[in-house]
Amino acid sequence: MSRKKIVVGVTGASGAPYFLRVLHLLLEADVEVHLAVSDLGKRLLFEESNITGVSAEKLGVQEFENNLVVYSNKDLGALIASGSFLHDGMIVLPCSSNTLGAIASGITNNLVQRAAAVTLKERRTLILAHRESPANLIDLQNMCTVTQAGGIIAPLAPGFYMQPKSIDDIVDFMAGKLVDLVGVDHAMPVRWKSNV
Repeated sequence: MSRKKIVVGVTGASGAPYFLRVLHLLLEADVEVHLAVSDLGKRLLFEESNITGVSAEKLGVQEFENNLVVYSNKDLGALIASGSFLHDGMIVLPCSSNTLGAIASGITNNLVQRAAAVTLKERRTLILAHRESPANLIDLQNMCTVTQAGGIIAPLAPGFYMQPKSIDDIVDFMAGKLVDLVGVDHAMPVRWKSNV
């Protein structure tokens, strides 16, 4: 059985810890990750996690270097920009309202946007982990448009039924939900169990 391939895009909404946890979960599950980070995504990684570049070493996943492919967000001719590149889904994490709007409108000014557009046109799983709050009417209409086109809107809104004790617990919950959506096994505590 061939290794799963997941495309991940990082944009400029708050949520670097979510991205880093999802990246680790995917790589630990032996998934081949194809990563594009927007300019504002790079700023986000620096401001929220002191990450100064986009590489396996800078992201703290050097032991998985062979499973991580990093692209320039300016390279609209990259492998993940083509429908002929077969993959098992794409997660935009975090997804800014700007990126949501571009994807809903079919705008492809950078590689994250282009890869998302291609994922939709090829009828593959596209997950937009929207973080900005509150959402205005334009955001909501864009969410409806993406949903009608086959995408999944997964707001970064963790549940608390697992009774988290730390920020890491909250991050783990949401990361597990996102990894579930691309069909990758994990051991994060996200399953509901009634105590009644």
